[in-house]
Amino acid sequence: MKLSIRSEIGDLKKVMLQRPGRELEHLSPATMGELLFDDIPYLHKAQAEHDEFADLLRANGAEVVYLDRMTAEAIAARPEIKEPFIREYLAEAGPAAKASEEALTEYLNAIKDPLEFVDRTMEGIPYNEVFPSGQGRLADYVLPAGRFLVPPMPNLYFTRDPFAVVGCGVSLHHMHTRTRSRETIYGRTIFAWHPDYAVQVPLWYTPEEPFSLEGGDILNLSAKVLAVGVSERSEADAVQRLAERLFSREESDVETVLAFTIPKTRAFMHLDTVFTQVDRDKFTVHPGILPSLKVFALTGRGKGKVSITEEEGGLEEILKRYLGLDRLTLIRCGGGEGIAAEREQWNDGSNTLCIAPGKVIVYDRNYVTNKLLEDAGLTVLKLSGSELSRGRGGPRCMSMPLVRKEV
Repeated sequence: MKLSIRSEIGDLKKVMLQRPGRELEHLSPATMGELLFDDIPYLHKAQAEHDEFADLLRANGAEVVYLDRMTAEAIAARPEIKEPFIREYLAEAGPAAKASEEALTEYLNAIKDPLEFVDRTMEGIPYNEVFPSGQGRLADYVLPAGRFLVPPMPNLYFTRDPFAVVGCGVSLHHMHTRTRSRETIYGRTIFAWHPDYAVQVPLWYTPEEPFSLEGGDILNLSAKVLAVGVSERSEADAVQRLAERLFSREESDVETVLAFTIPKTRAFMHLDTVFTQVDRDKFTVHPGILPSLKVFALTGRGKGKVSITEEEGGLEEILKRYLGLDRLTLIRCGGGEGIAAEREQWNDGSNTLCIAPGKVIVYDRNYVTNKLLEDAGLTVLKLSGSELSRGRGGPRCMSMPLVRKEV
């Protein structure tokens, strides 16, 4: 199958990444906050770490494809989609782009190579590349050097968030912030026009929905059970709409959506920053979410109406109940100790990527959590992440699985 994700742990066969590019060098101290960064990664080191990540995936049997190349291949196959791509891209790029839409359209249309075109849209477009100085514009005198007509998109290497594969279909997302709203355009282009997806892909959610939903909040616990975070980035109404769509479509196997309510903070921005599955009966969890965590079960497949029930018992009991397990292990990030847990969760100690049952990719810096994973019998593949982690995302955030083997 072209798309098949029915678990978090099946052998990973195909995955989409995005290698960091010049968009990281277009961050500055003045703009990194609005672009959702707490620091500025060193590009060349970040690229080396990302290449290490891709090599680890390939060495363990996964085909690696890249977001920019897949988008470029779609445009090369269907040149007529370039114009609507540009229109949608500029419509989401903010007021400066809107005011200069004609000039920006001409600028982007002049880039003939599809991959160069796609990468340029990701990097951001400086003011002086479209309007050279000396043309009598007031902006040449009063605006700071390096001003962007179209802001860069440095979060793109977190391919998990703009869309998510659930079963044989895709949830295309309404991103929480305007900064990331353009990211969904690339996924829409790929799944509508890339030669690999010539047969229409079912869409479970689209950016036109009024409520924000992001992929880091979506976990495929089984073919029939989906976990979705109600978080800083994903709204409760979005989770319900996603459930309604999944329950009403024949192509979907999902029968239950478990809505996890987690604190709405920057540190816990998505469910997968505090909770991931690492084996059939093992999960990582940040202990800081457990005291206030509530889980609601959404059901009603084939009934035309969603039923909502608050689940009783702790997280362990809830998971055992819905996954049909006799026993289950929760591995606490940082060992559950205050400072270690907070430090390693901030550095994505809970954001593991499972590539086969009991085999995970993690950042090497989270040594306390990594030792606990090893002690629990897991195979732990350690990735350098000193620069990649500055963007507040780990191996799961940086990967969009497209095909997993059934478990």
